Amino acid sequence: MATIKQYLTKDGSKRYKFQLYLGVDLQTGKQKQTTRRGFKTKKEASLELSRLQLEIAQGGIKQENNIKFEDVYKQWYQAYINTVRESTYARTGGMFKNHILVTFGDKRIRTIKINDVQKAVNQWFKIAPATFTKWYHYTSMVFDYAIKEGYIDNTASANPCKLISIPKKQDEKGDKFANFWNKQQLARFFKCIDPNKELEKFTLFRVLAFAGLRRGECLALTWDDINFSENTIRVNKTLTQGLRGKQIVQAPKTKKGRRTIILDSSTINYLKRWRTAQKQRYLMLGFNTFKKSQLVFATTTNTHKCLNTPAKWLNLIIKENGLTKITVHGFRHTHASALFASGASIKEVQERLGHEDVQTTMNVYTHVTKQQNKDAVNKLVNYLDF
Repeated sequence: MATIKQYLTKDGSKRYKFQLYLGVDLQTGKQKQTTRRGFKTKKEASLELSRLQLEIAQGGIKQENNIKFEDVYKQWYQAYINTVRESTYARTGGMFKNHILVTFGDKRIRTIKINDVQKAVNQWFKIAPATFTKWYHYTSMVFDYAIKEGYIDNTASANPCKLISIPKKQDEKGDKFANFWNKQQLARFFKCIDPNKELEKFTLFRVLAFAGLRRGECLALTWDDINFSENTIRVNKTLTQGLRGKQIVQAPKTKKGRRTIILDSSTINYLKRWRTAQKQRYLMLGFNTFKKSQLVFATTTNTHKCLNTPAKWLNLIIKENGLTKITVHGFRHTHASALFASGASIKEVQERLGHEDVQTTMNVYTHVTKQQNKDAVNKLVNYLDF
């Protein structure tokens, strides 16, 4: 039986409170109680007590769930990190920290309406038209989690993300940035690097261009990945960013990513030259690099190079020599384009690049130069012959 008691606040004012027994928690077996205080009169306390007792008699006290979006996200994230690689959940955490939580973090998730999400997505579209859909999908996943946990009612409109209109990019005027070089442009680039003075730099870009490796795959290479007798490179790991921006080495994302690539003899010879030069250079720095697990491309402290280092090298060469701009990943595009131009099949290109499916190869690497277009027309005319 609950009783109403009088008490004094810090400033000496009289107030009333009561403690009400709610039954036994079915999950823990412990007794549940609720305390209400702050009533100015005994009558106010008595009315509230009567109301709560009636609610209990009718099936229990209904409590509104005031959990905030950020707290639901934290619960969802703990489950999410067990389903993806560290580099993936590190990037996802960054998206939430920098964009999603800034918008929704301090809001009670049950109060976030369709219009709130629509406004956020519209703003995201303005600042990041190429990546905003990822933020949108991750936001939707948190709402789905909230529904499963019962934080919001499971109704047709429970997840407001699924009821908004997704902005769409309009067709851009002009040609898109062609992130690859043709044969002549690639040859000109390598003439801008003196292999006798900058052998490591020359060799790194040679591997990117002639093996089609991703930046992280190239920087993770060790000498035991290179078979000089068979002229091959074995790709079995990649350098990437983990939590708090720390560089980590992890396995390729897919089974196809683990692959053995046959190299041309010239690239193999440059690697041999760099292997010899590296041993001499690092011996002077106090490092024994004779072991097979030695990194192919390392810092002066014999650790993994920064992921941004190849881009810094490339941008400087492009700027100093007035070359057409491409990114480091553009060497992979260039490699694919050259393979197609030389007559390689889609399947051959897919295997060499380590794509999980042929569609990825077609979607990303169907770059055709103007010269290739001319060749295609000439082949057509020669075939029709009228």
